[in-house]
Amino acid sequence: MQQSPENASAPAQTNGPEKEREAIIRVRDLEVGFGTKTIMKGLDLDIYRGEILGFVGGSGTGKSVLTRTILGLIRKRAGTIEVFGNDLDKISEAQHRLLERRWGVLFQHGALFSALTVKQNVQMPMREYLNMSDRLLDEAAMMKIEMAGLNPDAADKLPSDLSGGMIKRAALARALALDPEIVFLDEPTSGLDPIGAAEFDDLIATLQKTLGLTVFMVTHDMDSLYSVCDRIAALGEGRILAEGPIQTMLASDHPWIRAYFHGKRSRAAAGEAVRSGQDD
Repeated sequence: MQQSPENASAPAQTNGPEKEREAIIRVRDLEVGFGTKTIMKGLDLDIYRGEILGFVGGSGTGKSVLTRTILGLIRKRAGTIEVFGNDLDKISEAQHRLLERRWGVLFQHGALFSALTVKQNVQMPMREYLNMSDRLLDEAAMMKIEMAGLNPDAADKLPSDLSGGMIKRAALARALALDPEIVFLDEPTSGLDPIGAAEFDDLIATLQKTLGLTVFMVTHDMDSLYSVCDRIAALGEGRILAEGPIQTMLASDHPWIRAYFHGKRSRAAAGEAVRSGQDD
């Protein structure tokens, strides 16, 4: 029997210390590829309700591909994906559309519609899924725009009139348009200066606490991993190499993870350099 997405809230069964947590997304034995190239194979991953999960990996390893596969934008070769307890292979198109209302997406570089204003971009999901008057659409869009940290006068601007940081915030406002339970963020701080990136991280952390969001964040930003992520999953060799809090990543002996978290540009390396200087 197919399970209705509206009633899919039973906690998933897990083992170990996570057994009391609800995995709202469960990926098992996933295989994805294009032509003769396999991007990932045998990949398992859980995303737990209420957490901010940082997803890292080398360039071209498939971080964005996994996001798009979960969203149904890329067809998988094998494996299962369950969202809110629903196997995406076993639900109808109508049930899938109900699920889509429960997530929001901030694509890399924002992906705003260039011919639409910020307010019109934010209203797009509302117009597709909700039956609202123009007045309510305007009020709801303005609330999301302000929630994302934009001034009200940004509502009538086109994407070409926005700075990089404003584009990210406008895209976040659109991702929040339907009051989602989970938000997918694809490289949300890329291209931002350190101050702008830190402010965006603070915004995500505040929204997560205020709205009770679950956040799946694909990122290369080491500061984001340290400051806002509850857990980190590292992708490599077509699978999850390790997952856990930052301490787990720092303690891993996998060569790529050690190079990533202890390399010359890592926080760990910076801390070791500071301590070395103090000892001299």
